[in-house]
Order: sequence, then C-alpha cells, then structure tokens
Amino acid sequence: MEILGSLSRNALNCLMPLVSVIVPCRNEEEHIQSFFGSLLALKLPAGGLEVIVADGMSTDKSRDLIRQFSNAGFEIRLIDNPGCIVPTGLNAAIRQARGQVLLRLDAHTEYAHDYVEECLRILERTGADNVGGPARTKSKGSLQKAIAAAYHSPFSVGGARFHDPDYEGYVDTVTYGCWRKETFAKFGYFDEELVRNQDDEHNLRITRGGGKIYQSPKIKSWYKPRGSLSALFKQYMQYGYWKVRVIQKHKLPASWRHLVPGAFVLTLAVLFLLSTFSFLFFGQSSFNFQLSTFCFLLGVSSYALAVTAASVHTASKSGWKLLPLLPLVFPCYHFGYGIGFLRGIWDFVIRRKGAHRNFAKLTR
Repeated sequence: MEILGSLSRNALNCLMPLVSVIVPCRNEEEHIQSFFGSLLALKLPAGGLEVIVADGMSTDKSRDLIRQFSNAGFEIRLIDNPGCIVPTGLNAAIRQARGQVLLRLDAHTEYAHDYVEECLRILERTGADNVGGPARTKSKGSLQKAIAAAYHSPFSVGGARFHDPDYEGYVDTVTYGCWRKETFAKFGYFDEELVRNQDDEHNLRITRGGGKIYQSPKIKSWYKPRGSLSALFKQYMQYGYWKVRVIQKHKLPASWRHLVPGAFVLTLAVLFLLSTFSFLFFGQSSFNFQLSTFCFLLGVSSYALAVTAASVHTASKSGWKLLPLLPLVFPCYHFGYGIGFLRGIWDFVIRRKGAHRNFAKLTR
C-alpha cells in the first residue's frame, strides 16, 4: 500500500475520517486526470476525507498519474487489486477504509462540487442503507452523444429509475453508492464472482434483506459512455451474461424487464430456425414455412418500427443530428444484452460451468 500524500492536517490527524472514498481503477490513463480534477473541486466534509484507489495492476500510466496528485487536499492511498476486477477492488478498499461512511466513485465519471455533501445529507435525512444520484452522462462527438441519449431512453433500459435524471425516491439500485460502513457488516461485501452487475446484486441483497435504497437528483455526477458501437455491444453483452448469474443466485430477477431482451432474441432465433428448416424439409409453399417466415418478419419489422419511433422521439429531445445514429445504437443495447443473457443461460444454467474466459475480464 502506498500513502501518496495529504495537505489537510485535520484529515491526517483524524483517526476515523468521516468519509472514505473508494475507487476501483485499471488502465484509466485517459480518464484519471479529469476524474481527479473533479475530485479536487469537491467540497470537503467537516470530518475529513480519505481516498482509496484500488488499482487492478494497471499496465498503462494510471499509477504514475495517480501519484502526481499526492499534493491533494486530502489523503490518497493507492492499494493493489490483484483480482483486477471491480468487486475485488471495492472489497479491498472497503477493508482498508477508516471512515464511518463509504462513498464509491468511478474513474470514468466527473462529480459536482457538492457531491459528497449531498450524499451525506440524503443518507442522514432518509436513513436509507444506500443512497446515490441518477445516471447522468457527459459525451463528446456525435456517436457518443447518441449512445448517451439512448442510455436515458426507457426503450433502451426498460424504465430503470436510475436512468431518469429527475426521479427522486426509493429505488432498487442507484449509481455508485454511499453507505454507512455497518451496511457491509449487515448485508455483506460485493460478490467477487461477478465481473459485472456486482452493484445491482449488492443492492438486491439490501432490498431483499429489508433495507432501503434512495435516489436523489441533487446528487450529481456525469458518466462518460462508450465511444463506439462495438464497445457498447460488448458492455451490454457482459451485463446480460452476468445478470443470469445474479438471477441464479437469488432465484428470482430483481425486475422482469431483465428477461425481455433475452426472450426477444431467443424468439427471433427460434422463428428464423423454424423458417429455415421448414424451407429445407417442406419447401417454400408449405404452411410451416409461410407461418414461421411471417412471424419472423413480423417480429423484425415490429422491432424496426419501434426502433424508428424511439429514435425520432429521442432525437426530438437530444438533437436531430443524432437521428441517423440512433437506429444503430438501440440494437446494441438490446441485442448485446439479449445475446449475453442467452450465453449466460448456456454457461451457468444448462452446462453448469463457470464463466467463459471471454466474459471473465472487464471490457471498456
């Protein structure tokens, strides 16, 4: 463990800083400077602040860049995360934390100056076990802006509350999170098997254990979404894949919306195979071929119509120049998640094997 420095005597002299910020990090040289820029602008809590960066053995310049911020106005500690994935990094940082309140931050995100202050205020006011803000986005370039616009569309995410920047109230999950340290003693740490969805799974444990999660739009941060269609597709394929393991662990899905993309992709695949086999074995004029082909084309055309309508609606709010890109973006969310979900069923449920190596490493 490295203690990188502090200028705040109060933070150093306080044996139990009020807030411990925990940051999982791996190969973030493109984002670490803007992240620390917003971190340095934070309004510090009265009891002090410590920042614990759990680095997943970065092979780029991340560690050197982190060391450059050793003269921040608070203590920064850099610890190793040999597991190289988010949950192992979070758990390592939690075990090192000295604060009564833990607050997770992400290196791909920038934060409002009152982010910590608002988290503490909402945590105290609501008495919730976890609090956080909605997922806001900050993007550059037309494609990334289209990905961000679709990210906030109910058509992409099925009405998940944390994608709504204006929603306030109790929810099933929030972005990042702020907890009292005893929450982890009560509900356990993050599941280190889950490359993705470890935050959703932990929040599911909280709610099913009788706890509460609260979202406030006054807690503001801005996430930087993926910058390419392939990266977006891979990201949501991992989300779908690991969601199967979460459902398998807890027996029921946190929300039935998690099943829709996989069911849709499976339906299209079955109809396509039925159409193909009917043509090969019964001929083009057979009723089986005509019916299965009609159902397949109906499904595809209905989806294309829905994508078009969602694209027009989203472009009307986010900018018409995004309209040509949105019909390419929405399917990456849906088919990526759906294909990943079906592959997860194959690996975890049918074959009863561990995660395939292609899904065992975090993608960015």
